Amino acid sequence: MRTTFIAKSAEIERKWYVVDAEGQTLGRLASQIAAVLRGKNKPIFTPNVDTGDYVIVVNAEKIKVTGNKLNDKLYRKHSDYVGGFTETPLKELLDKKPTEAVKHAVKGMLPKNALGRSMYKKLFVYAGSEHNHAAQKPEALEIKL
Repeated sequence: MRTTFIAKSAEIERKWYVVDAEGQTLGRLASQIAAVLRGKNKPIFTPNVDTGDYVIVVNAEKIKVTGNKLNDKLYRKHSDYVGGFTETPLKELLDKKPTEAVKHAVKGMLPKNALGRSMYKKLFVYAGSEHNHAAQKPEALEIKL
């Protein structure tokens, strides 16, 4: 009788990948990063085990979006106080915190539970082209459009 393969957390080998976000479309980039963080690119993928790899995103300030999303796309939050609702357009968010747009997009594509939170911790986003993970010897990850 055959049994379904289930990955064990001790057997998982994690790699480090670096992604250059310059000129990439935000949503398409985020969906492929989320797939690598989840481990869907590996043959040992198991839905209830974190089999994903580490991802470093550089040049997050140079992402692009299609259409009129720079002005129309809004990031909303509430402070839980009366009148504490704020909306920030994507253009303003990219000026103030360029890494947050990529982080927000990727986080929305991960599972909404403890497993998703552990996957999200393996994402490192940098606005410029420099990162401090050279010791991990990251490989370049090609983003397919």
